[in-house]
Amino acid sequence: MAGSEKIPTSRVRRTATVGRLAATEAVKQFGTRAANMTRDEQGAADALARRQLETAKQIVGVLGTMKGAAMKIGQVMSFLDVGFVPEEFRAEFQRELAKLRDAAPTVSFKQMRRVIEEELGERLSDIFEDFQEEPIAAASIGQVYRARLREDGREVAVKVQYPGVAAAVRADMQNLDMIMRLMKRMTPQLDVKAIAAEVRTRIVEELDYELEASNQRSLARIYRGHPFIVIPEVYSELSRERVLVSELIRGVGFEELKGYEKPQRDRIGEIVFRFFLGCLYRHRQFSGDPHPGNFLLLADGRIAFLDFGLFKRMDAPAVELELAAQRAVCEHDSAALHALLAKSGFLPNPERVDPDHLLAYIEDAIWWYTTADEPLELRPEIATQVMIESSDPRSTHFREMRHQDMRPEHLFGRRMEMLTLAVLSQLGATANWHRIAREWMYGDDPVTELGREEADFYGRAGVGTA
Repeated sequence: MAGSEKIPTSRVRRTATVGRLAATEAVKQFGTRAANMTRDEQGAADALARRQLETAKQIVGVLGTMKGAAMKIGQVMSFLDVGFVPEEFRAEFQRELAKLRDAAPTVSFKQMRRVIEEELGERLSDIFEDFQEEPIAAASIGQVYRARLREDGREVAVKVQYPGVAAAVRADMQNLDMIMRLMKRMTPQLDVKAIAAEVRTRIVEELDYELEASNQRSLARIYRGHPFIVIPEVYSELSRERVLVSELIRGVGFEELKGYEKPQRDRIGEIVFRFFLGCLYRHRQFSGDPHPGNFLLLADGRIAFLDFGLFKRMDAPAVELELAAQRAVCEHDSAALHALLAKSGFLPNPERVDPDHLLAYIEDAIWWYTTADEPLELRPEIATQVMIESSDPRSTHFREMRHQDMRPEHLFGRRMEMLTLAVLSQLGATANWHRIAREWMYGDDPVTELGREEADFYGRAGVGTA
């Protein structure tokens, strides 16, 4: 793409792009169904598999032109295998979607420089002694550059929002229902309304880098001095709505980490689990984007977590409800679980939901850290099966799912939990996840070395508690 490429913002243009794809897919799927009437069962299955894969590729192409909310959807899908396509096509599907993960619009540095200088109110050379024009990272709404401050010579990461991306995201918000319908063609029972509402709220917040800076400062305070978790410090005086300046972090990325020896991957997996789920249940605030590009292994063995645009804070009663439900699953107490979810609004008609069936459904979604009291190696097929049992019409609990609702304040946490499982499964990490989770579910003493180090950290006066 040329350096002067503009991000399309016209709703008419963007709707036309999506609309053409939707219409084309409707015709093609009708043709596939009609042709299936004359094929044997295996031939029909093969045709549907090919149709699903082609649809996936086309969705990737359309999402890749949008660069805003739609691209974020593609990034999430790129490492979460939820059984959209049959096993024999899965690797190719993952490759197609992975193209979105680090893709970004090509915008000239001249344009990005203008954003920085407009936001900071000074020339680049007045603030930075050195500023590398080649970005070191790209995301759905911005790029990250390496620079050196003129004031004290410190190296920093400068995150800059693409010019025009805010308007592009607003257009994506208007078209989000249509984009969701395209995804629904691949998994017909997808709850597109709940997903669309969640994406709208979080993506709009992600446009505000000042809000992200506040999120990052909050976690940096909590984890300052932590033995194995690092949150880069923010330079508040240089952060604005479209520019965020923070401590530069150097480390090893996810693709290389996947090739590490098993003990190293297990340790990384435990840290990732402790950060994302532990942050929610210990501190009632958490990063909601366990994207593989959002953490780096440092030379000293610690892991730095990056990017806090997608962020959620929860009140104490909501967090305690989740913990109480987890304890009920651990204890196989179907009556207690039913009562909890009925009282909190998850069961609009509780009399229509059998407590034992409800327990089986919830357990199938969170068994890997609630009832599997043994070392468990997480693999992509486990993440796929958990997703299917949690929200797919192929679930053995589909009847129970029809009679349940999801309170909005809990939806974001469930997304984070599922994506964390997906990342851990990509690492092939092994741990007794149940024993780790019991630290915040029951207040149990830790059983791992990392747990003991963390307990010591939290045991220091005034450190790490919400």
